Amino acid sequence: MDPRATDEERRLGALVRAHDRWRGREVFNLLASENAVSPVARRYLASDLAGRYTLPLTAEFDGETLDNNYTGTRYTDRIEALANAAAGRVFRAKFATTRPLSGHIAALSALAPLVPPQSKVLAIAPGDGGYDGYAPGYVPALLGYTVRPLPADGPGHRVRPEAAIETIRAERPNAVVLGQSFFLFPYPLKEIAEAAHAVDALVFYDASHVLGLVAGGQFQDPLREGADVVYGSTHKSFPGPQGGLLYTDREDLFLQIDPALVWRVFDNAHWHRIASLAQTLLELERCGAEYATTVVDNARALGRSLHDLGVPLVAPEEGFTRSHQLHLDRAALRARHGVAPGAFARRLERQRLLIDLVGRIGTAEVARLGLTPADMPRLADLLVRAGVRRERVGAEVLAWRRGFAELRFA
Repeated sequence: MDPRATDEERRLGALVRAHDRWRGREVFNLLASENAVSPVARRYLASDLAGRYTLPLTAEFDGETLDNNYTGTRYTDRIEALANAAAGRVFRAKFATTRPLSGHIAALSALAPLVPPQSKVLAIAPGDGGYDGYAPGYVPALLGYTVRPLPADGPGHRVRPEAAIETIRAERPNAVVLGQSFFLFPYPLKEIAEAAHAVDALVFYDASHVLGLVAGGQFQDPLREGADVVYGSTHKSFPGPQGGLLYTDREDLFLQIDPALVWRVFDNAHWHRIASLAQTLLELERCGAEYATTVVDNARALGRSLHDLGVPLVAPEEGFTRSHQLHLDRAALRARHGVAPGAFARRLERQRLLIDLVGRIGTAEVARLGLTPADMPRLADLLVRAGVRRERVGAEVLAWRRGFAELRFA
């Protein structure tokens, strides 16, 4: 620490170091919305790129023709080009951009230029597992849309093809937005796309939770199944830095999206993030299939083990999940064990096991640590002992966790 540092600077440094130690070496993270970034990708986040700009453009200024508003960008622009090309290869897409700053901003980046105000949009309601951002008061209100629910049913929040087709035909929307926060099973995407395209509606696939699985050939392949534009977060099942990306096979749509990004949705796209994202994409080119398979296999194995130990999960008859997520059966958890999901999560946190307070359990980060399906019975046992029986297992968790010093699939 710099000897000139103030007390507040020292306190800040201590907090960051404590966080890195706690989250990086002392807990098992089973939060469905998080993942671990590789050491190389983390280094790029701390590079000189963190404070730099680039702004390619074709413009006239003071009698000169400009091709970039800044000088010194000879490497920055090549890094972005490399990242976009890697995204295109990983997702087998003709057009891709890594500029969106998050999955939510990727949604705005896709919807705003392609779906005009006063349009009708179908989206899965939050009460049916949908992303809250597509609820009437959020993205639709910002962009001037009327939003109507695309039905999803059952505790697994599944979109059924017959109900989806019937709703699309009845509502005749301008766009169908497929996005869920509670996301266990693939969509009947071919049927949805056929129905949507028959009424001239675009299909947007928000892959925020499952992007890493899509990259590894698991879950589903949105472009080949009929989606017009795919986008998502790069820090959930996708093991990259906080951020987003967007891709499509349709040049006509991409040429409307890409020029509309700068000065409308954002200005600086944070090129240290793009370098880190490029590294993650290159890692997934090498080992994305094995990674994604391990994530899903872990989730299904953990679901079986928890079920066998009496922890109620949704959709046991369907193998619990096809994604990285498991969902606690909240009502059954209260009835059987007398604990709400939030209290259950707090009990686990005190014993170095992290899930979210709404009952989702995720297996993406533990796959990166090196856990396999063979480890899931032991992990389930710890979750039950800590969350149901209220045993103190923190020391046991810590000792096990410290055995995983390096990330796999990196």
